[in-house]
Amino acid sequence: MIAGIVNGDFEPIIPLSIYSVTGQIYTQDVIVDTGFNGWLSLPPSIIAELGLIWKRRGRAILGDGSECIFNVYEAVVLWDGAILTIPIDEADSEPLIGMSLMEGYQLTVQAIEGGRVELNKLNAV
Repeated sequence: MIAGIVNGDFEPIIPLSIYSVTGQIYTQDVIVDTGFNGWLSLPPSIIAELGLIWKRRGRAILGDGSECIFNVYEAVVLWDGAILTIPIDEADSEPLIGMSLMEGYQLTVQAIEGGRVELNKLNAV
């Protein structure tokens, strides 16, 4: 199980451990974003701090219908006890965790300030 809290802005937050290219672990609070179908987005400052390696360009259609082109990096994260290599979308926003990383999990959010956020792995069918 992965646990977090709802912050004062009613955003569900969970901690995520991300490895730098030198192998150091950086723990970052990330906002759970069910409207983001990617894996993880990070701002350029954190990407630079981690020394992540650029992989390609990405393209997305935003909620307002506009198109966005962005850089995609790769990082190793610790996710529910497992080490995963995932794509990281560069975005000038708070760090966001998307639905691709949460695939196979049940998300429960107590929608009150200080409420509990839980991600529980679903049994395979």
